[in-house]
Amino acid sequence: MLTRDLHNEKELLILAAQADEGAFTTLFHMYKNKLYGYLFRLTESDTLSEDIVQDVFMKLWNDRQTLSSIDNFGSYLFRMSKNHAINYFKRMAQETLIMAEMYGRNSYVHNETQDIIALKDVEKLLNEILEKLPAQQKIVYHLSREEGRTHDEIANLLKISPNTVKNHIVQAMSTIRTQLRIHADMMLLVSIMFALKK
Repeated sequence: MLTRDLHNEKELLILAAQADEGAFTTLFHMYKNKLYGYLFRLTESDTLSEDIVQDVFMKLWNDRQTLSSIDNFGSYLFRMSKNHAINYFKRMAQETLIMAEMYGRNSYVHNETQDIIALKDVEKLLNEILEKLPAQQKIVYHLSREEGRTHDEIANLLKISPNTVKNHIVQAMSTIRTQLRIHADMMLLVSIMFALKK
């Protein structure tokens, strides 16, 4: 990057810190493709990479007052995005562990029939959670996670903004995670009580 470009970037950061949407949008367009490419190499997921780009810039905008104090915006942005991706995978690992505990995959008795029953139970539980989502969230979740459509495609299809699409997905995922944890806690409690009765 040229010195002139660095100077311009610093000016954009100062303006963005003062809630200048145009300056922030310019920064977004300067980095979004590079950031997406970097995240895709980390995650190998189109949807997840797109989600993280949106999340990172949303967080930057919410904390915009700090933008003017950033010396190397590029490095800051990529480090922030990497941490976001790592946190996502940590959450997924935790949820996988919860599901494993929930269906007794760490138990001494383990066979193919149990796996089939557990898989059906997981599918049934997820469907029940999805059915209880608000109508718009349910549609957006289906289009994103089951049909693999991008935020822009969903926005065009439903005549809403990409940001609204993003918010629906974030809210839906939060509900799903919360409900899975509640059910996992209940199932673990039942398992413990059953074991104590033996």
